[in-house]
Amino acid sequence: LTFLPSLPENKILVAQSPLLTVANKNATLVCNYTYNGTGKEFRASLHKGTDSAVEVCFISWNTTQMSSISHKEFNCQGTHYKDKVIFNLWNMSANQTDIYFCKIEAMYPPPYVYNEKSNGTVIHVQETPIQTQEPQSAITLWIMATVTGVLAFYSMLITAGFIYYWQKSRRNVYHQSDYMNMTPRHPPYQKNKGYPSYAPTRDYTAYRS
Repeated sequence: LTFLPSLPENKILVAQSPLLTVANKNATLVCNYTYNGTGKEFRASLHKGTDSAVEVCFISWNTTQMSSISHKEFNCQGTHYKDKVIFNLWNMSANQTDIYFCKIEAMYPPPYVYNEKSNGTVIHVQETPIQTQEPQSAITLWIMATVTGVLAFYSMLITAGFIYYWQKSRRNVYHQSDYMNMTPRHPPYQKNKGYPSYAPTRDYTAYRS
């Protein structure tokens, strides 16, 4: 907790935590303040940089309503609760790491009062590591190429074996068609003269003269 000393009338004092580390791109900055004046309309703003050159966002409120506006380069929204103003920032980037100051103003009725510059809060936005997919993609492509090569190799082997078997079958059929039937035959017109069934047919014209 941050303790603020008592102040004379119409003075505003602001206290902030010195450091806020952001790991998930979201930050909540609490601006504690004390004010013992008679103001009824207020404005609280968050400023970036040592010279407070950039107004990140602001909030204004009175006894009945409240409004909040953010700078176009920031995602910021402020809320007021009793003696504190809470600025919620989201989707912060590492280049938004800087010192931030809270400013509280009593706008109405007069006199106009605002706080002296506080020590500020250093918001350190950590760099989110980028997960590259290139190495994993390269490994995946290498595995796919290897599997494709193995499948192609086995497909070639199967095709070569099929072609070899097909050519061998054709040669066997060719040799069988060239085989000559050497079974002995009977002589013509003498099937019943006691020749054995295996005796070949004799050509008697060779003995004619």
